[in-house]
Amino acid sequence: MAKISWCGQSCFQIAVSNSKDHSAQIVIDPYDEKLGLKVPNLSGEILLITHDHPDHNNIKAVKGDPFVISTPGEYEVKGVFIKGISADHGEKRGKIIIYTMEAEGLRFCHLGDLGQKELSSDQLDQIGLIDVLMIPVGGTYTISGQEAQKIISQIEPKMVIPMHYDIKGLELKLDGVDKFLKAIGKHSVIPQEKLLVKSNSLPKDGTEVVILLP
Repeated sequence: MAKISWCGQSCFQIAVSNSKDHSAQIVIDPYDEKLGLKVPNLSGEILLITHDHPDHNNIKAVKGDPFVISTPGEYEVKGVFIKGISADHGEKRGKIIIYTMEAEGLRFCHLGDLGQKELSSDQLDQIGLIDVLMIPVGGTYTISGQEAQKIISQIEPKMVIPMHYDIKGLELKLDGVDKFLKAIGKHSVIPQEKLLVKSNSLPKDGTEVVILLP
């Protein structure tokens, strides 16, 4: 089972557990308070950094002496299989890392500040089949909600969690999540505080959209 919490921007905390003898906490892209958001209480054994910008790389905010991954490649930490895949942030913004994670029969993908209008065939091959996709939708510094729709159709995940969009307190000018929901034809998604997911509870057909409260 996995418990997924969104902390705003691109920051997530994912707890994976088989409820018997194994568990791991993964933190992705902790931000600096200059972003306008209060840094949450974060701890974990694994810390993933998609790129070296202040709203994604606040390593000191994470307690627990985590194993830090910030470069492309393949890793195994505490039973979690992780792959870092190079991608473009956008014009003049350099590179980011897309991460896939596999644990407890589930496959996750975090797209970071993706700036590509579409993924290459090589990137798609490396990403593979995905159960839960975390995708930016706010535009300006990343893909927009409409562009995110095309990326989702390329990956075809079971579940989608939008991220990196305008929320209360954020100093950046980003689109709200409503534009993304309109682009994909969803208008009545009820936000949740966290997402609990098991491999046998995934949608059988289509893609479910999950809105998480920060």
